[in-house]
Amino acid sequence: MSSTKSVIISAAGLGSRLGLAKTKALININGKSLIRWQLDLFKDVEDVRIVVGFQAHDVIDEVRGYRDDVIFVYNHNYFDSKTGASYYLGARDGNELAIEFDGDLLVHPEDMQMLLEQEGEWIAYADKMSDDAVLVKTNQVGDVLSFSRERGDYEWTGPCCVTKDKLRYSSGHVFNQLEPYLPMRGIKIRACDIDTYEDYQRALEFIKRW
Repeated sequence: MSSTKSVIISAAGLGSRLGLAKTKALININGKSLIRWQLDLFKDVEDVRIVVGFQAHDVIDEVRGYRDDVIFVYNHNYFDSKTGASYYLGARDGNELAIEFDGDLLVHPEDMQMLLEQEGEWIAYADKMSDDAVLVKTNQVGDVLSFSRERGDYEWTGPCCVTKDKLRYSSGHVFNQLEPYLPMRGIKIRACDIDTYEDYQRALEFIKRW
């Protein structure tokens, strides 16, 4: 993979809506932690940066048991900030292009490999599946035109890829970081976002179809 790209996994949050009393990175998905499923997707990526906060030491121990060259970045304000802050913090000392990957996301391996091979900037989205989704509106060629809680053609799941100089420290979400630059190239993928326990159950079925 091009050395001009870094992968930023945002794994700092509490995961409180899931109700399993642990950060989503450590939840068990068919016998393996979610963060390990994610690291499998990036086994050929040289520069992987994981943003940690809640239960940081447990996440670091889990990752180091699997891979010892990951860079860890702390989001000390994880309680009062969203993934937009983690994206900025993880990307600022990385390579020119920063691929953001939420810590509660699963993407089909074939689709993630396709995304890693893309040139330039893009936003990925999927068919609507989650209980509490942010939606995207697209045009006829699939470009992302807007994000909305109320209406849209697909679900915004991430990941996305932008140059790091577009990112600013913000307490908001990743899609808030992207909104000033819309429209942007969009790519439809197979993905599952895990926000609620019902999403978690869907994720177990999603992986079985790999």
